[in-house]
Amino acid sequence: MGSDDRVRAVYPGSFDPFTPGHLDVVDRARGLFDEVVVLVAVNGDKQPVADEEERATAVRAVVPADWTTVTVAAWRGLTADYCRRHDVAVIVRGVRNTTDLQAEHRLAAMNQSLGVATVFLPARSELAGVSSTVARAAGG
Repeated sequence: MGSDDRVRAVYPGSFDPFTPGHLDVVDRARGLFDEVVVLVAVNGDKQPVADEEERATAVRAVVPADWTTVTVAAWRGLTADYCRRHDVAVIVRGVRNTTDLQAEHRLAAMNQSLGVATVFLPARSELAGVSSTVARAAGG
């Protein structure tokens, strides 16, 4: 933690595209942490339409300007490495269902072993059915 004891969190994802559910997780995370970084990451298992810088620009366009504690960054590499390099204490992950939770639990255990805690925020029921895959299929 930094000398000012501010708690920084990252919310990593491919965000291809950034959905209303993602924005809701960011909104709730900013109520829990002093700073939130939306980390637009490269996932080798996914083939996004745009590169991480283009996706980060798209996320910046959606995040309200008055959310001054929220920043957006593009990153290639492990989320835990970003956390160590940027003094981030917590990874925030949204979960829509038990399948998400099982996969996220494995990632959280790995990140915990690397020294970074994970906080899960359950999706609001009205947003839980919208994944980036569904949003892409619907045209946006």
